[in-house]
Amino acid sequence: MNYFIAVDIGGTQIRAACYPEDKQSPKTIKRISTQGSDSTPLERLIHLLESIWPEGNVAGVGVAAPGPLDPFQGIVIEAPNIPGWVNMPLQHHLEEQFNTPVALGNDANLAALGEWKYGAGRGFHHLIYITVSTGIGGGVIIDDRLLLGERGLAAELGHVTILPDGPICSCGQPGHVEAMASGPALARWAQQEIQNGSPSILPVGKDVTAKDIGEAAKQGDQVAIAALARSGYYLGLALANYCQIFNPSAIIIGGGVSQTGHFLFGPLKTALSEHVMSSDYMKNLTISTAALGDDVGLMGALALAQSIK
Repeated sequence: MNYFIAVDIGGTQIRAACYPEDKQSPKTIKRISTQGSDSTPLERLIHLLESIWPEGNVAGVGVAAPGPLDPFQGIVIEAPNIPGWVNMPLQHHLEEQFNTPVALGNDANLAALGEWKYGAGRGFHHLIYITVSTGIGGGVIIDDRLLLGERGLAAELGHVTILPDGPICSCGQPGHVEAMASGPALARWAQQEIQNGSPSILPVGKDVTAKDIGEAAKQGDQVAIAALARSGYYLGLALANYCQIFNPSAIIIGGGVSQTGHFLFGPLKTALSEHVMSSDYMKNLTISTAALGDDVGLMGALALAQSIK
């Protein structure tokens, strides 16, 4: 029997799963901490793959990795949370170790691919996927193909400027979508409002998550409601720009912030409708939450492995 192996690499953990060629449920799935005192992240990844390698033939390995990367050369340009992974020729290392075809993709791009093939994007030919969590990333499907660009660096949807004089993004640039609408951006704005005297049930000076803000909004907390409305507005503004560039038939939103429901999606849809230059962009446009949850990286890596020629 033929198998595919999918790998999802994060700064905290690496997950790997072995799939029979005709199945979407893994035969084996394991996880390991990305970093440890006894071995490097690459060594840990290799040991993890060895532990799930099946008896049959592995037709391909798909790897979802963080940070900017070159999927054509199989190189991680820089993984910010994995020390030493700068210009890391990951594809070469794995192919040399396992003598099996390996394909590498950006984790957010592959999340889009996974949702398109196995999740909420099934049946759509033109799709935008955006994940709103600690950061904001995404991917674009055009004519049933993942948009990659010249070096595979396309679709950095969180790093589009929507407020030139806005707060500094994690990348160092001002006013990006990520700086305005991510989970940390939500928490920062809410804390500023509380410190300025706005009453709230949210704790002051503590780490506040998007989930905390969503729960507070359900209880009628006006700071939480306003924070989510602000995030939704800027996301809607960004999505209007994406619609005019890509003209999708579906927008899929994932990540923890997407679980805050109508407090986010109401303002988002309003801003999107108000900022597109024509209502034609809204015709037959589906907006939905992601379906694959924590497995989106693995499923995207599986889709990538299956596409290896």
